[in-house]
Amino acid sequence: MSAKVILITGASSGIGFAIASRLHQEGHIVYGVSRNYPKRDYAFHYLLCDITKPAMIDSLVAEISQKEGEIDVLINCAGMGISGAIEETSETQFDKIFNINIKGMFMVTKAFLPLLRTRPNAKIINIGSVAGSLVIPFQAFYSMTKASVAAFSETLRMELKPLGVDVCTILPGDTKTDFTINREKNANSDTSVYSERVSRSVRKMEHDEQHGKSPDSVAKIVSRLIRRKSMPVQVTVGFQYKLFLVLQRLLPKRFVNWAIYQLYGK
Repeated sequence: MSAKVILITGASSGIGFAIASRLHQEGHIVYGVSRNYPKRDYAFHYLLCDITKPAMIDSLVAEISQKEGEIDVLINCAGMGISGAIEETSETQFDKIFNINIKGMFMVTKAFLPLLRTRPNAKIINIGSVAGSLVIPFQAFYSMTKASVAAFSETLRMELKPLGVDVCTILPGDTKTDFTINREKNANSDTSVYSERVSRSVRKMEHDEQHGKSPDSVAKIVSRLIRRKSMPVQVTVGFQYKLFLVLQRLLPKRFVNWAIYQLYGK
């Protein structure tokens, strides 16, 4: 397989860093972007870009266009999380997570589509989450944004099909990354009616994440996808999470909601 030009957002750490590192090792021309440089050593190309700032996205397009002329694969991986009760989430937090997880993805995709359309078998891979389907209490806005990633991707896939650009969403489950320590937590006092439940829920969530799959498990799937002529609509990472999503479709919604409540809501 010939080397492809690949752009990855959110590549400073976690899943994005793992994808960029693996694809670089496989011989591709990889550009990683984020607001900050990685804290670890890296060998792929790195460019600073805050994907919530249109002017920086325009500069990114101009630089890659000048250096490469086109890109073959866009991987939207940038994202953040917020934990806490809906009632105690501020409008500022709401705007921040939607600007990064959804609007930024939209703006980067929109900006790079003219370069992608010039390439045969161009691909867009968006990193969603199992939490977009199996919603979790005290993670409402993260689940909302990841559900939106899936909806965005499926619609984009249909719009771009006649133009030769394929689109896929990857749904990781619990993954051991710095996402856990970087998650923003709502400020709530000890007198909050949610305080004890939020603390228990977040502890459980953080434990599951830190005992989750390696970010390279996602990178391996990305590597396989970009070698395929056509991609599936969605790929779920790990048999356990595939089973969860199948059961969610088969079991009564009330039962699924009750089971998740027992794990993360009580």
